[in-house]
Amino acid sequence: MTALLEFEGVEKSFASADGPVPVLRGIDLTLERGETLALTGESGSGKSTLLHLAGGLDIADAGHVRVDGADLTVMGDTQRAALRRSDVAVVFQQFNLIPSLNVADNIAFQARLGGDADTALIARLSDRLGLNGQLRKYPEALSGGQQQRVAIARAIAARPRLLLADEPTGNLDEDTAAEVMSEMLDLVADTGAALLVVTHSPAIAGQMERRVHLRSGRVQ
Repeated sequence: MTALLEFEGVEKSFASADGPVPVLRGIDLTLERGETLALTGESGSGKSTLLHLAGGLDIADAGHVRVDGADLTVMGDTQRAALRRSDVAVVFQQFNLIPSLNVADNIAFQARLGGDADTALIARLSDRLGLNGQLRKYPEALSGGQQQRVAIARAIAARPRLLLADEPTGNLDEDTAAEVMSEMLDLVADTGAALLVVTHSPAIAGQMERRVHLRSGRVQ
């Protein structure tokens, strides 16, 4: 069976005044359906770059990145955007909420784009993440922690096959962080989705089935 997410010989560099700076150096990695994986490493080791490649937000310089057998490295922008609407959801560190939508509509946004808005799931997420009293508010009226909860609810509400999260609990207190991780793990259990979490937290990494450590752009 094809792995849900596969990196094969992936390399990525970024331009600088002194020439290309290698970030990922020949990454080989797979993530199976229903599997949870923590990606750890020091700042600058390539964790966020790897996650962006997995979500089709950037393109590898060499090698292949496949989601359910589909090669993102040969897709155009429109094809990758369609994949994110239907199969992949990303929780960013920067929240990326839509300022003109209230909390309720932000949570439902990606699920509606994919034509699969489950009102019962959205209500459950709002309740568990403490957002019921915020649903009519707009992002600018929320604290950073509240905005992060909205972003997490939006990603889970879309029921993606692949859920990617970049330090998803960085701005949350310990109790709320536990609720967030519980929801993410429930999604994997309920739908067979795969979960890739970039984290510095040993507690979060310890909840995942598998851990991969990046050092200087290589899997250790």
